[in-house]
Amino acid sequence: MKSPVGQYLDRHPFLTLTLLVFVAVSAVPVGFFLLLVVLTSLAAFVGVILLEGLVISVGGLSLLCVLCGLGFVSLVISGTIMVSYMVVSSLINYWFSLRLLPQHNSSGDCPLAMKSAHIEGLYQE
Repeated sequence: MKSPVGQYLDRHPFLTLTLLVFVAVSAVPVGFFLLLVVLTSLAAFVGVILLEGLVISVGGLSLLCVLCGLGFVSLVISGTIMVSYMVVSSLINYWFSLRLLPQHNSSGDCPLAMKSAHIEGLYQE
């Protein structure tokens, strides 16, 4: 061993043996620790995927339910607005048609009566 550490270990065999035993004995706990880290990482990864999948699924279904409810509410509101518009429009048209009916003249000439008399004269000829 040409390195300074190798030359030092050549001169101190007890320290070399101690270091070798330490490395051999510590391999098992280090291996278990690395296995635990890998398994925990895999479990966290799978858990995150499952948890995110669950959260996204529940959130998506909740959003779908809310949007369906809002669609139904918007249909009801637009139907109510349309019916109200039609009723109010019909009432306003009826009210203005009553106000715009021709009034009877003091001479007794009613335009509708004159028109019907003219039509009856056409059929009698």
